[in-house]
Amino acid sequence: MRVVTAADLTLEPQVAAHAEEMFVVLSDPAIYEYENQPPPSVDWLRARYAKLESRFSPEGQEQWLNWVIRLPSSQLIGFVQATVRSRGRASIAYELASAHWGQGLASQAVQAMIGELVGHYQVRSLSAVLKSANGRSRRLLERLGFALATPEQHVRHRVEPDELLMKRAIRRP
Repeated sequence: MRVVTAADLTLEPQVAAHAEEMFVVLSDPAIYEYENQPPPSVDWLRARYAKLESRFSPEGQEQWLNWVIRLPSSQLIGFVQATVRSRGRASIAYELASAHWGQGLASQAVQAMIGELVGHYQVRSLSAVLKSANGRSRRLLERLGFALATPEQHVRHRVEPDELLMKRAIRRP
C-alpha cells in the first residue's frame, strides 16, 4: 500500500501504531448515531489494526486496504477502507470525527481512495452499504457518482431492511 495525497489531507496505510490516535477519533459518540459502537479499548484497536496489516482476508480471497486520514497539521481525523474482490469489485467504507463533517474532507478522502483503487488495484465497480437514515453519507456518495442499487442487487447482497446499497461503475478511459 502507498501513501495517497489529496489537496487538504493524506491517506496513510493504517498500522497498529495508529491505534492510540485513532482510539480518540473513534471515541466520538456522534459517529455512532446510525450503527456500530466505539472500540472497547486502545489494546483492542491495536490488535485489530495489527490483524489488518496483513492486507488480506484469512482465506486470501479479498484484499483489505485501510488508510487513516491525516490533516496537514498531523491530526488524524478518521479512516477510509476498501475490500477488493475478484473481477475488479470493491466495497468501501469511511468514518470521520464529527468535528470534521461538512468541510469536504470526507469527499476528498473517499475520492483519493477511489483514485488509488482504480489506478493501482484495477477496481472497476464500487459499492457501499449505509443506513437508510444516514442522509449525510448518502449525499456524499451521490456527489461521488454512486447511485442506489436495484432491489435485486439489495437482495443479492443481503442488505438489511434499514440499509441502502449504492453502486458506482468506473468507466474505462
